[in-house]
Amino acid sequence: MSTEGKKKVLVVEDNPIFSKMLKARLMSAGFEVIIEEDGLTGYNTALKAEPDVILLDLMLPRMDGHKVCRLLKFSSKFQNVPVIILTSRDLEEDAELAKKNGADAFVVKTTRTDVLMGVINTLLSKAELKKNAV
Repeated sequence: MSTEGKKKVLVVEDNPIFSKMLKARLMSAGFEVIIEEDGLTGYNTALKAEPDVILLDLMLPRMDGHKVCRLLKFSSKFQNVPVIILTSRDLEEDAELAKKNGADAFVVKTTRTDVLMGVINTLLSKAELKKNAV
């Protein structure tokens, strides 16, 4: 977590307009936000920045979201860090693969950020409970 006490969100999204909208909404909710535009950079940033939650697009340059999710969630360092797949592809096979790869949630992109904020807050609360239980 960041030194200012804010929860840190890593957004890995290659659509700059959607990224900017998400960043504004997350910052207004009190989060520290880091944006990356491709899967490989997003993965490397996650390792360094140690975010509290990761929002991950599926269709990314350099490394797709499924692979990034798998690499993160099968590392003990990220097992309790919520990963939310955020995609415009509303396909059942993507949702199933995301779950197999360890994603904590699968959310179809929308301009209704209140839905996404609810998922983020719920997963952060669960992660905090797990952390305190250890």
